[in-house]
Amino acid sequence: MEEKCIQLLHFSVVLLVIYGNTTAVGVSSEAKIRCMEREKQALLQFKEVVVDDYGVLLSWGSEEYKRDCCKWRGVRCNKSTGHVTKIDLHISFFAQRLTGKISPSLLELQHLKYLNLGGNDFGGNQIPVFIASFSRLQYLDLWGNSFHGPIPHQLGNLSSLRYLDLSENQLDGGNIEWLSHLSLLRHLDLSVVDLSQATNWTETINSLPFLKNLHLRHCQLSNVVPFNSSLSLEVLDLSDNDLSSSIYSWLFNLSNGLVDVYLSSNQLKGLIPDSFGNMISLVNLDLSLNQLEGGIPKSFSNLTHLQTLILHHNSLNGTVTKSIGQLSKLEYLDLSSNNLKGMISEEHFSNLSTLNYLDLSFNSLALNISSDWIPPFQFGAILLSSCKLGPYFPKWLHNQSNFLELDISGAGISDVVPAWFWDLPHKLRYLNLSYNQMNGLLPDLSLKISGDLEIDLSSNCFTGHVPRVPSNVTFLSLSKNMFSGSIYFICTSIGVQLIYLDLSNNQLSGGLPDCWEKFEYLHIINLANNNLSGKLPNSMGSLNNLQALLLRNNSFHGELPTSLKNCEKVIYIDLGRNRFTGEIQAWIGMHLTSLIVLSLRANKFYGGIPETICHLNHIQVLDFSQNDLLGELPKCFNNFSSLVKNDGFEAPYHLWYQKSHGLYTVKQFYGGNALLQWKGQEREYTKNLRLLKIIDLSSNKFCGKVPKQVATLAGLVSLNLSRNNLTGQIIQEIGQMKMLESLDLSGNRLSSEIPTSLTRLNYLSLLDLSNNNLSGKIPSGTQLQSFNASAYSGNPQLCGLPLANKCPREEIVVKPPGKDTRSQEEEEEDRFITAWFYISMGFGFAVGFVVVFGTILFSSSSGHAYFQFLDRIHNWLEAAAPEGMRTCAEVEVDQVEYPIPAMPVFSNSFLKGITAQFFMCNLLWMKCVLKDCNMLFWIT
Repeated sequence: MEEKCIQLLHFSVVLLVIYGNTTAVGVSSEAKIRCMEREKQALLQFKEVVVDDYGVLLSWGSEEYKRDCCKWRGVRCNKSTGHVTKIDLHISFFAQRLTGKISPSLLELQHLKYLNLGGNDFGGNQIPVFIASFSRLQYLDLWGNSFHGPIPHQLGNLSSLRYLDLSENQLDGGNIEWLSHLSLLRHLDLSVVDLSQATNWTETINSLPFLKNLHLRHCQLSNVVPFNSSLSLEVLDLSDNDLSSSIYSWLFNLSNGLVDVYLSSNQLKGLIPDSFGNMISLVNLDLSLNQLEGGIPKSFSNLTHLQTLILHHNSLNGTVTKSIGQLSKLEYLDLSSNNLKGMISEEHFSNLSTLNYLDLSFNSLALNISSDWIPPFQFGAILLSSCKLGPYFPKWLHNQSNFLELDISGAGISDVVPAWFWDLPHKLRYLNLSYNQMNGLLPDLSLKISGDLEIDLSSNCFTGHVPRVPSNVTFLSLSKNMFSGSIYFICTSIGVQLIYLDLSNNQLSGGLPDCWEKFEYLHIINLANNNLSGKLPNSMGSLNNLQALLLRNNSFHGELPTSLKNCEKVIYIDLGRNRFTGEIQAWIGMHLTSLIVLSLRANKFYGGIPETICHLNHIQVLDFSQNDLLGELPKCFNNFSSLVKNDGFEAPYHLWYQKSHGLYTVKQFYGGNALLQWKGQEREYTKNLRLLKIIDLSSNKFCGKVPKQVATLAGLVSLNLSRNNLTGQIIQEIGQMKMLESLDLSGNRLSSEIPTSLTRLNYLSLLDLSNNNLSGKIPSGTQLQSFNASAYSGNPQLCGLPLANKCPREEIVVKPPGKDTRSQEEEEEDRFITAWFYISMGFGFAVGFVVVFGTILFSSSSGHAYFQFLDRIHNWLEAAAPEGMRTCAEVEVDQVEYPIPAMPVFSNSFLKGITAQFFMCNLLWMKCVLKDCNMLFWIT
């Protein structure tokens, strides 16, 4: 027993020794991993220079509990030496960006191997050259740092570098030969770096034997020297450049090892080569946004490892080959926006058990699938817009319970949506059933979904009250249905995330709720074409991010709330066809200076137009028509700078963001549509609205003269001032409005003559000057004479074509266009020409013609001499012709026209008419006949 106790004691002592040593080692190890003091101070100096608005570097400090910099966020040290070897401060989302500058104090970290500052913003500075001094650096990531200027060639000194990412900056690549010194490089990303001047970029890449990943997206590349076949590239991204189909030859030379190939947004044309089927290692292939034609090669069935195939936005035609169904590992298939046609059957999906993303949108495809088909996969995204699925609702969707996105818009479905469908996946992010003929009542959807959601059920036949929707909806479009009832549901059902609200073209009634202050992110409100009424609530003025407000064709009344002046970001307002009253307030021009479209047409506004309206420098559509406005027109139209310019247009759209696949993508919004008076008719404009530049002040009580400043609007396309009490002349400078297509000044009291400059408006296709007090002759010009006489009617003192009444002294016979009428003296002189003169002249011409014509016909030398003589006289007369000289008119024979210059002749006096007009014109006629030009000349 005693012996056992002794053994136990020995064992305890050994354990204590071991424990003590372990503790000592632990303490020693802990002491070693504390960072060096000088390196700690260098990091603190770095922190002082950067701007950290979001507390990213909150753990960095000099306090006692923060003394060990190796435990700071993003900092790692060598466990043996304590030197800082890694700084990783890249961001996951922009809300945590560091800004400012990168301090050179980091030079103290000479043992640094890893530096990642990706996604931060260092304010348009150049890449610090001192980074090239980190001789041990193996990993350098500076993507998206807002760097600009040339890339420092000193980075070529980083000979240990394996990973380099300088993408998403504003850098000028210039000569990138310095890259050839980075012989150990495995990953290179220079996306968005300008390499247009880097003529030797392929040779440089060929000098990097270990390179695996090459990303040169949007680098302005055009010419490609073949890559070495010895390169071991696995990932190649050359998308968004200007590369042609010539890249195929060297691409297939690298085919054995390539795993990912991205060639989207280039200039690839023609058929997709079958040789892609030999790249059996391919996992991801993107050829989208090119000009590829033909069908999908059957050789793609050889790509047994393929997981992603993206071919959208090409000109592919033909049918979708069933060999697609053999790609058993395919997860992502996008064939959208092509010219594919034919049937898609179950056989196409037979072996696609891993398919997660399918986009066949915007083709001419039809899904021929039995109602009891059960897909062998669970979709994450089903995008079948414009594919033929109807007329019945697709039952196979009943088995899909995990999709995040569903788009079956424009699918020809005219069925009741089954109740089972509305048991939607709780992770749904995007639902689009628009542009069908679906009908029925919608259930309460408010408790179905979690997370941000976009819903588009527009252009269907849904009825009943608007259903409650999930509170986290960001995009809600229920327009063009038959919903009724009030819209107070938005106060109780929808949360603060709402960005886009479109309930237009329904049968909604009642007033607007007064809860708008909670929608701080709301950009677009479209409630047009309903039965809504009442006054606009003051809370609408709290919509600080509002971009578009469309309330057209309702029964709203009262004055506009002054609080709307707070919506300073609004670019589109359409309040037309309501019963709003009051004066047009000066604050519109003072505060809403971003406006591009402002329509107050068909209301009851009164008073004058405030001068501050001219502060709307971006305005393109200004419509105050059909109100009770009066007074003189403002004389500051020249302040509308977007209408003064005629070198393009400023599109009335706003860019807003849509969340898709966890990323944010850009969508365009054109402000819905607008009701405009255009070329005599009221029309709704949507996409074409961005092409129009319009001022419509018609059907009011404006008086006084048309301001001369209107003529400065060289970019204006339509001007309508009709049905007012305007007086004075049509401004003489109106010919400066070169882009004008529609001009309506009818129903005023304009007087005097029509200015001749109006003939210079070459694009004018609608003109109405009727019912004024205009007088004189309508200016001669093809454009003005082409309009119907009704365009000038109601002006009794107006004369000339196209009106029936002739102007005084105007001849009955219409002269050829562009010829001057005879003067009074010439007409008097012609009375002395008797019939005997014409007989003598005819006889003399006949004799002379036979002599001259016969000589020329039978003697080539005489003919040649004649033509030389005639050309000399012709040239002399053309050069010496005085002002007022006439020309011989050309008459086409068999409608064949030849570019023979018209012959100048003197005025039609007795002697000059014989020697010049008669003699020379007829000699020209002989010349023309002999040369078989099918052209006769006649005397005017």
